Amino acid sequence: MAAHRNTLYTAPELELGGDLTGSVARWLSHLELTEGRSPETVKAYDRDLRCFLAYLRSQLGYAPCLADLDRLDLKMFRGFMAARRREGLTSRSLSRTMSALRTYIRWLDATGASANRAILRVGMPKLPHAVPKPLTVEKAAAVVEAIGEQEETWIGARDTAVLLLLYGSGLRISEALALTPRNAPTAGRDVIRITGKGEKERLVPILPVTAAAIERYTGLVPFLLDPDAPMFRGAKGGPLSPRIIQLAIARLREALQLPPTATPHALRHSFATHLLSAGADLRQIQELLGHASLSTTQVYTEVDRAQLLRVYDDAHPRA
Repeated sequence: MAAHRNTLYTAPELELGGDLTGSVARWLSHLELTEGRSPETVKAYDRDLRCFLAYLRSQLGYAPCLADLDRLDLKMFRGFMAARRREGLTSRSLSRTMSALRTYIRWLDATGASANRAILRVGMPKLPHAVPKPLTVEKAAAVVEAIGEQEETWIGARDTAVLLLLYGSGLRISEALALTPRNAPTAGRDVIRITGKGEKERLVPILPVTAAAIERYTGLVPFLLDPDAPMFRGAKGGPLSPRIIQLAIARLREALQLPPTATPHALRHSFATHLLSAGADLRQIQELLGHASLSTTQVYTEVDRAQLLRVYDDAHPRA
């Protein structure tokens, strides 16, 4: 957790009381080690809390401590939200920021460090109803095929294998890139165990074409693969960054006439939507995606319904 301490507490504008410094460091450790939050979530919560503490310091005129958190009222939280709005923060980003603050305040209350729960009375920003934006079957297949056509054969094989894991098995990009040679699909292994968000495990089927693509990549990669280290490597041999896959798809958008929403995660959406369109059960899709709640998976029924209506409008003679 040293990285969190360095970013949050050494910046001059974020000088804090010693008890608050230690409290936030322990909270970040709790999120990562006890609750199993992903590194990305911990970093985001770190950043959101840092923004609030900077605002609090500007209002108080001195470095805040835990006692100052006990005296927080609705006016302070609403003032912070208004300030962030003026900076151009979207409702979704502001909602995540307030969620981070609520999580921290609840943790303080649970550990007996503070009993101020004023933030729980602050109304959360209303979020626009978001619907996943999958690719069509044809576009998804075109992306997987085109991404393999690169000058470096092993890099093309690598990217093809990664995208087949996203579209063929519905993995998150972080889950695909965390695979090691020891737990990756091999000949004769058509199911693998994936550890997703919150350390929740699920079994995921692997298509023969995906297993073949991974075998091709491992046969071409010019680096020695440690059985327990990430299998997918960058050009210099280090672990492959998700940003490389994001940029690879971005380069294909114009050539394949893809929408701006065509991202690695859109392939996971496509996996779920195409299964649903083909008659798969919603509960089965929930298990395959690793969703904790069925309500999260149900959003794909809206996508399927919207596609059906578009087909109806295009095909019906009286539409």
